Amino acid sequence: MKTLYLMRHGETLFNQQKKIQGWCDSPLTELGKKQAKIAKEYFIENEIVLDSAYSSTSERACDTLELVTDLNYSRVKGLKEWNFGDLEAEHEYLNPPLPYGDFFETFGGEREKDFRARVAQTVLELMQADTGENILMVSHGASCRQFMREWEHVSTVELNGRIANCCILKFAFNENQFELLEIINHDFAGIR
Repeated sequence: MKTLYLMRHGETLFNQQKKIQGWCDSPLTELGKKQAKIAKEYFIENEIVLDSAYSSTSERACDTLELVTDLNYSRVKGLKEWNFGDLEAEHEYLNPPLPYGDFFETFGGEREKDFRARVAQTVLELMQADTGENILMVSHGASCRQFMREWEHVSTVELNGRIANCCILKFAFNENQFELLEIINHDFAGIR
């Protein structure tokens, strides 16, 4: 059995400014960098030795991964966030209520089921090809949520609310099936 640690990137400038951020990118804030370092402590404190690592091609995900581990890693387009089309970098108040469904297709973005299929297929192929036991993938909030939804039929762990920055979703991977084992939300209350 292999273990997947699927993690959201740290806080970015656009997160701070409440801007829609999918395929567009913005840098990590100082808080985002500190969040990534706290996530790194999770692996150290739990004596988890990562065998391999993958990141979305977005700078915010790569920068987060590099603060968590010194491993060489692969940048993978399939791990990118939802493409929000013409609404990229616009204010979040333009988002419809959840669930988004195919709302963004109207603006040149991805349909929800296409986005979910892209992320799920990418993660599956990476896990099938990787010979390691503990694998880290750094991605994005909606990407992580859609991957959870793809496998919720075999998982008993649920998350109410949003996937916080640097949240880690721990999945067991066995016989081409994923099961969500744990959601690791870090305590960032004491950092500034």
